[in-house]
Parts: sequence; C-alpha cells; structure tokens
Amino acid sequence: MSTLIIISTLPILLLYLGLYKAQKALLPVTLIGLIAALGCTVASYTSADTATPIYSGMMLFNNFSAVFSGITIITTILIILLSRGYFEKISNHIAEYYAIILFALAGVIVMVSFYNLVMLFIGIEIMSVSLYILAGIKKTDFASNEAALKYFLMGAFSTGFLLFGIALIYGSTGSFNLETIRNWVIQNPHSIDPMFYAGILLIVVGLCFKVGAAPFHFWTPDVYEGSPTLITAFMSTVAKTAAFAAFLRLFSACFAPVSDFWVPVLLVITIITLFIGNITALYQQSFKRMLAFSSISHAGYLLFAIVALGASSANSVFMYATAYSIASIIAFGALILVQQQSGSDNFDSFNGLAKKNPFLAVVLTIAMLSLAGIPLTAGFIGKFFMFSGALLQFKLVLVLLAVVNAVISIFYYFRVIIAMYFRDAERAELTVPVYYQLVLGFAALVTILIGIYPGFISNLI
Repeated sequence: MSTLIIISTLPILLLYLGLYKAQKALLPVTLIGLIAALGCTVASYTSADTATPIYSGMMLFNNFSAVFSGITIITTILIILLSRGYFEKISNHIAEYYAIILFALAGVIVMVSFYNLVMLFIGIEIMSVSLYILAGIKKTDFASNEAALKYFLMGAFSTGFLLFGIALIYGSTGSFNLETIRNWVIQNPHSIDPMFYAGILLIVVGLCFKVGAAPFHFWTPDVYEGSPTLITAFMSTVAKTAAFAAFLRLFSACFAPVSDFWVPVLLVITIITLFIGNITALYQQSFKRMLAFSSISHAGYLLFAIVALGASSANSVFMYATAYSIASIIAFGALILVQQQSGSDNFDSFNGLAKKNPFLAVVLTIAMLSLAGIPLTAGFIGKFFMFSGALLQFKLVLVLLAVVNAVISIFYYFRVIIAMYFRDAERAELTVPVYYQLVLGFAALVTILIGIYPGFISNLI
C-alpha cells in the first residue's frame, strides 16, 4: 500500500514544483520518488506469500502484485531517464507530463493489486485517461491529435464492454469480490445462468481491446505511430504488462472453474492475434509501425499463459513481460535518437548506423534478437516459458503455430540489423547522451543476463 501512496502523492508534489518554476528539480524528484516506491515494493515481498485482502476485500498486495509493481516501476524509471530534454521540445509545462505519467502508473499499481471488480475498473480508467492525454501532448501535431482521439474513442468502447460484463457478473453472483464470485461458481456448477457467461465474454472483449489483441487491435498501429515515441514506449511496456497481469489475476481467481467455456474463445483470439500481428509487421516500412504490429503479436504470445492457465502462468507472464519491456525500451530509445537526426522512422534511417555508432547498433541488435526469441536472450526465455506452459496443457497445435510465427518475426526484426550492418549511407555520427548510454546499456545487459541465467527472477511468484 505504501507504494501506491507514494506514487499517488508524488504527482501532486511535481505539480507544485512546476507551479513554482523549479523545472530542474522535476526529474530528480521523480526518480527519487520512484526509487522510494520501488524500495517499498521490494520490502513488501515475502518468502511465504501469506498476504490477505485488505479494505473489505478491495485490494490484495501479495507477491503477485509486488513483482508486477516492481517491473512496471523499473520500466517507468528507465523511460523517465530517457525523457531528459524530451518534453522540453514539446512544451514548457513539463511538470504536467511527469505528473500524468505517474498518475498512469498509480492506475497500473491498482490494476495489478485489485481484488474487487470495482477496483479493476477504477485502475483501468486511471491509467487509460492518463494515456489519452499523453498520446495527444503534441498539440500542433495532427498525427498526435488523431492518436489521442482514436485512443479515446476505442478506449471508451472497450470500457463500455468491460463495464457491461462486470454488471452481468454482479447480476449473477451478487458480488464484485473475486473470492465470492469464485465460490459462487464452485457452489453452483450446474445452475450458472447465460447472463454469467455473457458477462465473461464481454469482459474478454473489453480486456482484449486493452491489450491490443486481434480482432480488437485496429487502434494500436495508428495510436502507437501518432503518439510521441517516449509515450508509445510507456504504452507498449508498462500499460501492456499491467493489462495482462490484471487479465491473469481475474481469470485465474474467478473464472478458472468454467475454463471449458472461455478457453476456446481465447484460443481463437490468440491464433488470430499471432498471425495478424506478424504478417502485417512484415509489410511495414516504418520501424515504429513495425514495433506497433509486433506488439500485437507479442500480445498473442502473452495470451498463452491465460489459455493454458496453470500454476506457472504468473511466472510465464512476468518473464515474458520483463523480456519484452526491456527490449522495447532499447528499440524505442534508439528510434528517438535516429528520428532526431533523420526526421524519419523508416528502416532506411538505420542504414550504416553500425559504422558511425557501434554501441547503438550493438544494443539495438540485442533488442531485436530478444524480440525475435533468439537463444541467449531474455526473449527466448520468455517464449520458452510460454510454450512449456502450453505443452503441459497438451496444446501442441497452438505451440506449432506459435513457432511458425516466431520464424516469421525473424524476417522483420532482422531488417533493421541488416540495415545497420550491411547497407551503406552517408550519415553523421549520432550523439548518444550519457543517460541514454546508461539506460540502453543496462537494458541490453539485463536482456543477456536473463537469457543466460533466468533463475534469478524466474521463481519470484
């Protein structure tokens, strides 16, 4: 709970600093506050997970919430470090931007710690409203405005589905509490009414909108492309991790006894998501848009843990989300630097980068290899966990289709590697600031470390 209190009050302090024109203090105060929140999260982790729901069963701060809070806070710290000098180019009111990012993070903490459907809805709305604003912070940029409007409209639709589903679940069970809903399902196995099943389907639709799974993904490419790149990095890492953690907690806690009903639906969604994400990513000329479509395919891999729901699902989602987040930070960080020099995000903008900026080329190569799931990287371990969990549930066809998609993804991830190392171009050396070197170097190191020795984080839940 201390983590949530710190992250909720920190934005107010930042707004006061902005009011008194203490611009130089904003970044250090934000980082100190996030490190303090991370410290509280680590302190709340216990070897024996005996936490119980608090506040009349509204929230549950156990090891599951501590681990997912930790990875989202660390990801936010890395993104905030990359923001130095970034928001100043957009507006003078940078205190608001830091505050809104932290408000979104507060919603994320609620999403990974909820134990009541009302808190799930509140958490999603706090995060989503903040992201709508962040997507449109470039007021004079048409693409940014379009992204914000499209994100808001699609988000409003998905919220409607989610809220309607929650209402139907309440109408059937008489409660929003996860434990009460689960007990009701167990005690009434033969008298579950159609309204309950309709509620599950509507919640699936609402959450699939939020995670960008097909066929509810159509907002993702335009929103990711139109939003400022740093905000896109936040959306594709922190927000996606939180959405999957909430998805998993809800379905493992409430709907596992009726998995025969919803697993076939999610299975079809997973397969469609994998193919649409990977095949459309193949045809993209923009690196940023390719990352958007590849994020859809990664949502498909993450759905494995829910389709093959089991004791290892939480660890699988954590490992995959960690690998995906740190690799994505490198990719978006490198893209920001290349965009600043060339003004373009096409693959051609990376031509010859290895000769002028070998460090940047090496860390970006590590990120692409990890996203493609090549051995000795964190991405391979993430896919290994997902595929192992599916095989334990005898979903052999699903794993075979996923392997085919993993092979497809190698083609578009290697395009940027080929551009950097094997295509010549007249270009000047990029200036890579020290804080970029620290963040990108750290993320690359962690990617390799998890790929070689995953044991240090693979049993945290």
